[in-house]
Amino acid sequence: MSDNIYSKGTGVWFPDKEQGWISAEVTAVTPAEGESIKLTFVDERGKAIEINTKLSDIRDGKGDLPPLRNPPLLETADDLATLSHLNEPSVLHTIRNRYAQHSIYTYSGIVLIAVNPFQRVAMYGPEIIQAYSGRKKEELEPHLFAIAEDAYTRMQHDGEGQTIIVSGESGAGKTESAKLIMRFLASVNPPDSAKGRTKLSLDESSEVERQILATNPILEAFGNAKTTRNDNSSRFGKYIQILFDGKQQIVGARIRTYLLERSRLNYQPEIERNYHIFYQLCAGAPLKERKDLGLDIDITKFHYLRQGGPNSTPIPGVDDAEEFRATQTALSTVGISVEKQWAVFKLLAALLHLGNIKITQSRTDAMIADDDPALLLATRFLGIPVADFRKWTVKKQITTRSEKIVTSLSGPQASIVRDSVAKFIYACIFEWLVAIVNESLAGENGEAATKAEMFIGVLDIYGFEHFAKNSFEQFCINYANEKLQQEFNAHVFKLEQEEYVKEKINWTFIDFSDNQPCINVIEGKLGVLSLLDEESRLPSGTDASFLTKLYAQLAKPANKDVFKKPRFGNTSFTIAHYALDVTYEAEGFIEKNRDTVPDEHLDLLASTKNAFLKEVLDAALASTKPPESPHPASPAASDSGSGGSRRSSVIPDPGRLSMVTSGSSTPAGGLRRPGATARKPTLGSIFKGSLINLMDTLSVTNVHYIRCIKPNEQKRAWEFAPQQVLGQLRACGVLETIRISCAGYPSRWKYEEFVERYYMLVKSATWSPMIKAMEIKPLCSEILKASIPDESKYQAGLTKIFFRAGILASLESLRTHQLNSMVVMVQKNMRRKMAVKRYQEMRKAAIKIQTWWRQVMAKQFVQKIRKEAIARRLQCIIRTFVQRKRFLLVRKSIIGIQSCFRGARARKEYKENRINSAATLLQSLSRGILSRRRFKTDVGHVVWMQSCLRRRIAKKQLKALKEEARSASKLKEISYRLENKVVELTQTLQKRTAEKKELQIRLGDLEIQLQSWMSKYEDSDNKAKQLSGDLQAESAERTRLLAEKQDLERQVNEATGRVAEKDELIQKLSDELSRQAVELENKQKVQAQTPSRVTEDTSLISSLKNEINSLREQLNRANTLNSLTRGGRGDPPLSPTFVPALRGVENPSPLINGAAALPAHEVKGHYRRHSTTGVYTLDSSADRDIADTFPATATRAQFNPRAVSMAYPGADSLHRFKPHGLPDIYDDPVHEKIRLLEDSKRLDQDVLEGLIKGLKIPEPSLSNASPMKEILFPANLICLVTNEMWKYGMIAESERFLASIMQTIQSHVMSFNGEAAIVPGIFWLSNVHEMLSYIHVAEADMLQGIGPGGDPAGREFDWGDYERLVSVVKHDLDSLEYNIYHTWMLETKKRLAKIVIPALIESQSLPGFTSSDGGGGRLFNRLLNTNSTPAFSVDDVLNLLSKVWKSLKSYYVEESVVHQVIIELLRMIGTTSFNDLLMRRNFCSWKRAMQIQYNITRVEEWCKAHDLPEGGLQLEYLTQATKLLQLKKATRSDIEIIYDVCWMLSPSQIQRMCTNYFVADYEHPISPEILRIVASRVQPNDRNDHLLLPPETEDVGPYELPLPREIQILETYVPAYLNVSHLRRLAALVS
Repeated sequence: MSDNIYSKGTGVWFPDKEQGWISAEVTAVTPAEGESIKLTFVDERGKAIEINTKLSDIRDGKGDLPPLRNPPLLETADDLATLSHLNEPSVLHTIRNRYAQHSIYTYSGIVLIAVNPFQRVAMYGPEIIQAYSGRKKEELEPHLFAIAEDAYTRMQHDGEGQTIIVSGESGAGKTESAKLIMRFLASVNPPDSAKGRTKLSLDESSEVERQILATNPILEAFGNAKTTRNDNSSRFGKYIQILFDGKQQIVGARIRTYLLERSRLNYQPEIERNYHIFYQLCAGAPLKERKDLGLDIDITKFHYLRQGGPNSTPIPGVDDAEEFRATQTALSTVGISVEKQWAVFKLLAALLHLGNIKITQSRTDAMIADDDPALLLATRFLGIPVADFRKWTVKKQITTRSEKIVTSLSGPQASIVRDSVAKFIYACIFEWLVAIVNESLAGENGEAATKAEMFIGVLDIYGFEHFAKNSFEQFCINYANEKLQQEFNAHVFKLEQEEYVKEKINWTFIDFSDNQPCINVIEGKLGVLSLLDEESRLPSGTDASFLTKLYAQLAKPANKDVFKKPRFGNTSFTIAHYALDVTYEAEGFIEKNRDTVPDEHLDLLASTKNAFLKEVLDAALASTKPPESPHPASPAASDSGSGGSRRSSVIPDPGRLSMVTSGSSTPAGGLRRPGATARKPTLGSIFKGSLINLMDTLSVTNVHYIRCIKPNEQKRAWEFAPQQVLGQLRACGVLETIRISCAGYPSRWKYEEFVERYYMLVKSATWSPMIKAMEIKPLCSEILKASIPDESKYQAGLTKIFFRAGILASLESLRTHQLNSMVVMVQKNMRRKMAVKRYQEMRKAAIKIQTWWRQVMAKQFVQKIRKEAIARRLQCIIRTFVQRKRFLLVRKSIIGIQSCFRGARARKEYKENRINSAATLLQSLSRGILSRRRFKTDVGHVVWMQSCLRRRIAKKQLKALKEEARSASKLKEISYRLENKVVELTQTLQKRTAEKKELQIRLGDLEIQLQSWMSKYEDSDNKAKQLSGDLQAESAERTRLLAEKQDLERQVNEATGRVAEKDELIQKLSDELSRQAVELENKQKVQAQTPSRVTEDTSLISSLKNEINSLREQLNRANTLNSLTRGGRGDPPLSPTFVPALRGVENPSPLINGAAALPAHEVKGHYRRHSTTGVYTLDSSADRDIADTFPATATRAQFNPRAVSMAYPGADSLHRFKPHGLPDIYDDPVHEKIRLLEDSKRLDQDVLEGLIKGLKIPEPSLSNASPMKEILFPANLICLVTNEMWKYGMIAESERFLASIMQTIQSHVMSFNGEAAIVPGIFWLSNVHEMLSYIHVAEADMLQGIGPGGDPAGREFDWGDYERLVSVVKHDLDSLEYNIYHTWMLETKKRLAKIVIPALIESQSLPGFTSSDGGGGRLFNRLLNTNSTPAFSVDDVLNLLSKVWKSLKSYYVEESVVHQVIIELLRMIGTTSFNDLLMRRNFCSWKRAMQIQYNITRVEEWCKAHDLPEGGLQLEYLTQATKLLQLKKATRSDIEIIYDVCWMLSPSQIQRMCTNYFVADYEHPISPEILRIVASRVQPNDRNDHLLLPPETEDVGPYELPLPREIQILETYVPAYLNVSHLRRLAALVS
């Protein structure tokens, strides 16, 4: 099988100096003698390469054969482990292709490779966090968030600590990646949280989570700086442990830092900067503080800031002032007060001034001026004596056994001392900040470590470094990377081993390069670090002596592969690291390892008067740990609340590297104990100890790896330097991982997947019965035996088949060959069939042509005979024509000659006449000119004479005016006239302004009232239309009712007319409104007389009868009030609340407090809306007006009892009066009603238990819809009880009653879950809105002064209490309606969120185009019957929408709410489906797009059927995505068409879908060139270009409260099945 690997057309790779690797292709395979063959290759540049080899070498993989290239389909694979040929050039090429497509993340087994785009990309928003949260790593595209989610999930399931190692060289993006991982972990909610999987904003985060995120700007400001490679380079390593409790909630965190680059404080190379905080402080400090600290915006005034040159600052795109404010905010978040912040800034300013101290040289001694301003400022801010600091900076003290010797220092030595003090103080500040941050993140009293049971650590560590000159810092960094690489190799090997053991396959030990010898050379007993420490402790130790010891101890044969001595020079040494050999310059090793600050300066700092500096020194020195730290499983005392806590041992402590090395052995209080001679730890020993602790921590956690790659040195966006990336891939261990994998079995397939992919490699007679019998493993054995003769190339495990490297490529080649053979067979038979069909068609066509041709020849013969006969006849005609033509030509010539002669004579006569006429005309013109000239001369003379005369007169007038102007009295007179005129104009203007304001106010009132009347007219008009459509039957009854109604309207008009005559104070505005009301009433009568068009409806007829009774009652009241108010008051009328027909009367009569007969001065308080006194005190004079209407009214009241409005008791009470106006002696029902209302226990039991909880909600139905009264009767009954309570002044009881009802309704609705919450939620939403509408009416009447009470049996009440109650109840009902809406909508959206993805994305309802998740295998799935149907289909979505829509319609919810609900649900469907499709892998295929398009069409048809055509717009993003997947994507013009068709999709979305496009069999993959064209359309920093749509979360959008309903009557309908006897009796009494 392996013989054909290098067949013609096979792609291979050859090394290249520029590109790393270059592609080539086999063009010829020439056999030679025996097994020898000659392979001819041509690379992409056209260069031919020949290689002579043997077939045995090809089979065994020996010789210098070029590595094979993967097929185009796999060249953009998102996991390098899935490549058929796993080699270095394939890895590089895959990463380069994905980077060109703007896919910066690629998996390599357990490692995530992240290539820095050097540009902001829209891949980290909240919607992306939500998309990756809760998803498996292999479901979505490679991403940082997938690694973070995998770590979180494993921590949750396994209960094991997790560590995410982020490594890479400077500028590769380590810091940003670590920040994004922390943001993801802070945004994820625990699995059992009720708030959803992720937090939507930072506001939802806890205080600890916000503090964890705030550590980033703090550590970046104090620990990051601009370098030549990176604008925000971390100059230290950090390990952040995020602590979780047993519920996976973040309870705290702690930070460990490693190896801060202290030398950056006093030295920066060209174009590099110091730490960010110094530039932020100079740019962002307020003017006063900047002046107090002696700072300046011009950083060139400070020696520590200007060494990078003028091009070092500012950083493009970074505002240091804004960053300073962000740093201050972060410091406040972690609990550092503003006072301490400025204390820190004061120390930073002192460090800047320290750098400005001028040290001069006088021969051999250094000198500092006493009045040096920088010295004075620095010592003042540090709180130390100026003289002492100056003395010990230029001098040193040597202590012997007998005496102390003080000597002078040179200028360079003094500068070193000054810089060492500055570095020491800055290191202490950094340590203090870390300690404060840890204290803040540990919670109160360090409770975080006590509560923590699990953790996720994020290690942001420096990558392998190799420069032209490598010093002590590079040595430590590379030492740390050696340790991490050793752990990485062991981890990868461990995973490989566990996989083999789990599958129980035969395997041998995989040999991988172990870097333990290199580590031994560095940290062994006689290693580099030990020898360095030994030499550093010697007072006379030098770099040269250290190097000599290194050569003596390590330059031995045993270490020849690891430690090397350079050929030239004796100032350096070379160590062979795992990545490459690095040569270190020994200069500075001793000094940097000692990192010494003179004891005299330490004593000065210990005696400082600056209390904050002393606090910083104490905290920093106390945090120092000796190199021999305890076991990492024991947390530091400063990081846990109780040292003996059980949980403290669960979270390992990675140890802390203290930046303070000089005085760490001394107590914090005095810096040194008398007589103590403790050894000072060196920087190398501290780093080694902390690194060992870190490795111990990593060894007990599950590690995840992120390798950051820097694609180019110029930091240009989307540029890829292959050689540089290749070096980083080697340095970060990715290629070593691949080598370990290739040494074993790198390719693994599950049995089912293998059969589905390669079943065609055996004959159908073999695989068909075995698949039907579910004999999967035997079938795999048959396939392997037929395809791979060498059994050592694969092994069968329990659930997987393991293959050696390159075997899958051979299987793919066989599969392609087999499929091609099958296709050729199909093509052959198809072509044969097409050829036979074509022959038969050609034979039939030939016969038909012969028949046609014979017919044509016969027709031609007949035509020839006819032509001969016609020719003779034509000859005769033509000869005649020629002779006639000759005659006519001669005749025409003669006539032409005659006309020429006659024309010449005529022209001659015309010319003579024209000359005569011209002469005459010239004479007349000349005479006219002479006459006009004489006339103009005369006129000029006259004008000149007139001007002379007028000038003379004007001079006289001017002289008179000048004399008049000199007169003072004349001036005063003119001034007086002008003042009067100004006053008059001012008064007129004020008057006009006042009139204008008054007119505007009146106009506004008119418009408001007109609008009110128009709305009421429209309501009455609509109601009239509705009523008129239901009176088709019973024509006699209808005629009689209309006649009575017209008669009553006439009487009402007459009565109101008589009242209008007596009302003398009615203004013009009232007349205008009354006239408009009459017009509206007339229109209503016209509408009422229109013929009905709807079938009989007895309930509506009954309502019409009730309305007529109400009108009759209003007429009686009008007549009564007319008689009572003769000669009385002329107050403006007040309209009853629930009698809208009376509002249209021209001049309704007042009903004041129910006592219309009382004098005006005796009426006190507010008007009473609920009074019935007016009815019981009718005057006998009104009997004559209403006597004729009583019999009919009483009769109708007996046969048609109606629900009475809350304002009046009803028409049935009129028959209780005798003609003389005195009431009969009846039992008054008022006392019984009061007794029922006061029985709160039974009333609550009936309403709360019976009416609310025991209610049987009618099923929503549109075909057999329930009347409105059967839907809204709960609200009507509750309002009825409330109305009666208010009627009798029971304000406090009504408040308690309504509060209980609202609380019960809310708890009852919230007790439903899932889909069961829809029907009760919508039902009570409609009823609560009815109650709210009633309260709106009550509020409107309250504003007019109409209120409760007025009944003689009622109580007295406080009007203020009533106003407060109405306001509170209105607000509470508003909130209740909002809560009910959000409750059932939330449950609906939760239900919809579960079914929308399976229904729209996974469901395959369209037959003939089904596909599996992998995009193929239809035959296998059909035979195996494994094409599982998703849990939900589109029908489930449509059923849910129909249920919601039917419920909203059946329960009479307003149209605005219906539209709002459906649109919000459709928007959620479209957004969720689109985001899921965009992030899915193997779903972006044209077959899947057709299935989704079909599902979308179903939803759009539902929208059209329910009169919601705009609902389809909510699915437009998903529709265009399916179009994109189905369109051709082969050329640039195809891409242009895609952008035109998919105009709503952003470039990032189009690029993602093209990148994720899954290629089916026999479909050409999208070429890398096309993908690069699509990626180039993505504009950097485009804020409108979002990858995902804003997620429609399960939270409900804002609820737009509909307008209040028009409340006309309160129904007293009580269903018979309700066991509410108390409430039923009360309703009967009211009606």
